[in-house]
Amino acid sequence: MIKQYKLRFYNFRLMLFLLAVSSIGVVLVSAARDDLKYRQLAGVIVGVIIMVILSLMDYSWILNFQWIMYGANIVLLLLVRFFGDTAGGAARWIDFGFIRFQPTELSKIIIILFFARFFMDHEENLNTLRTIAKAAGLLAVPLFLIYEQPDMKNTIMILAVFCVLIYIAGLSYKVIGGALLITIPLMIIFLIIVVQPDQKLIQDYQRNRIMAFLYPENEEYSDNIEQQNNSKMAIASGELIGKKLSGDEDVTSVNEGNFVAENQTDFIFAVAGEEYGFIGCTVIIVLLTLISVECIRMSLRAKDLAGKIICCGTGSIVAFQSFLNICVATGMGPNTGTPLPFVSYGLTSLISLYIGMGIVLNVGLQSSAYNKELQKKSINQKEEYL
Repeated sequence: MIKQYKLRFYNFRLMLFLLAVSSIGVVLVSAARDDLKYRQLAGVIVGVIIMVILSLMDYSWILNFQWIMYGANIVLLLLVRFFGDTAGGAARWIDFGFIRFQPTELSKIIIILFFARFFMDHEENLNTLRTIAKAAGLLAVPLFLIYEQPDMKNTIMILAVFCVLIYIAGLSYKVIGGALLITIPLMIIFLIIVVQPDQKLIQDYQRNRIMAFLYPENEEYSDNIEQQNNSKMAIASGELIGKKLSGDEDVTSVNEGNFVAENQTDFIFAVAGEEYGFIGCTVIIVLLTLISVECIRMSLRAKDLAGKIICCGTGSIVAFQSFLNICVATGMGPNTGTPLPFVSYGLTSLISLYIGMGIVLNVGLQSSAYNKELQKKSINQKEEYL
């Protein structure tokens, strides 16, 4: 379960990036809501401890429990379905009294681990119709439960991550091309339907967000676009170095004036823009990009297909969520309520991402170079014995 690894194979660079962006997150959450500062800090500490422990555990051993993880995931999502705590018209949380837990965030990591083992076991038969249909069926169950919460953004997120997983697994370009020929027309038909007033495919608030993005000049959807307009105003007001660094306290603060709702989660990037300006925003984007790149870089040295899938899948979550959150905060996409990885307040999301990163670090510890060294050592020991 736990092995002795060479310290020089440990990716301290990735850990440094994670600690840096998480520290920025604590500062920004504190600026948005001071009462959440210590909870966010506690989440970072707990997440780092879990990450370090998991980084020393053999990921191949963890993947042996793929079906237990899959079953536990379904049970958690069913608990949300029938006993979930409702907020904002959606039941996405399980309330334990002292903390609210959002199983969907952990579900992303579990799905990556499950399909990492699944695709490795079916590597030779990946492009057969039977394997593809089985994978789609296994994904459909948790995906349906997440969609029914309702949680469209995470449904789309998991689908996007799954596409990355099957691409890394080696799905044939013919199959990918055929899927695109089917998917693209379906997406167009979907958009045509959801813009209709009497549509039943999505919730009214979801449609309003889409319509506000497509028709921002329409007064009917002004309430849905107001938050994003205020967010853009906050980011622009920070200019180059932000109000915090410039010491310009006389200028009205969009953040402190509560003009941006949920600024500790969905619109944390607006807080970064106002408080620390263009430089602060750039630092966050660079760090999140470096984290994703490090995950991809470690996937290239993974000892097997499962390791590659884990690294690329976890890196894609960070990349996709970062892209969506920043697009929402800057008005380049419809409001989705996606947190900024390692920065936004949200202990479930934070710790789930650290769980994923811990397993990624273990993949890096068991790189091809490490395995070659072990093989060489084993050969030398046999020669000495003989």
